[in-house]
Amino acid sequence: MEKYTILFLTGASGAGKTRFVADRIPAGLFYNLRSATTRKMREDESEGKPYFFRNEEYFETAPLATHLWVNEAFWEPGKEKWKYGVPEFEIMDHLGCNFIYDVIEPKYVRQMWDWFVKNKLDNEYSYKIAWFIPPANSKDTIKKRANMQDDEKVRGINTCNIEDFLDVGMRPDYILRPIKTETAPSFIDPLLIRFIDVLYDDMMLRRPKPQEIPRTK
Repeated sequence: MEKYTILFLTGASGAGKTRFVADRIPAGLFYNLRSATTRKMREDESEGKPYFFRNEEYFETAPLATHLWVNEAFWEPGKEKWKYGVPEFEIMDHLGCNFIYDVIEPKYVRQMWDWFVKNKLDNEYSYKIAWFIPPANSKDTIKKRANMQDDEKVRGINTCNIEDFLDVGMRPDYILRPIKTETAPSFIDPLLIRFIDVLYDDMMLRRPKPQEIPRTK
């Protein structure tokens, strides 16, 4: 392939994006872009894993490729502002990799790709969008993940449907419907799996071949 790829994973919370990455993406094929966030670090997290933890002032001054304020509609003085955004350095420090950007709303896909175009990186990158349709029990998953004020309301307005794609002039390349099995969810879209296989083959061709060690006599 002539260009690297940024694969956008879109879909409401609980749709299975993280599980798909863990189960179906070969190790080393993509670099998963990390966001900065204003939310507090949890016990199982550390700086850079999975977020860069920053204060609100950082989001006023730092160069970011995307800007998300997920609880803006419900924010009141005294409440935490839950802001997210991919710092520009996170992309620039990893150029030459295929990227994954996991985000709910298509408007942030638009933000990210517009940033790539603005910085003339569309000469080096193309994009694909995978849209994950939520399973029937996604609301139960959301309740288990409730971790901020007005959590269910916030997740309810962060939508990912066909109208959201049309509003930003983009369309999904792949549509994945999760099917629950006894062990783990599986995902239907053989075209995406085939695309990943092609990327993997391309990655193996790009890797420098180890030098042959001369035989000793």
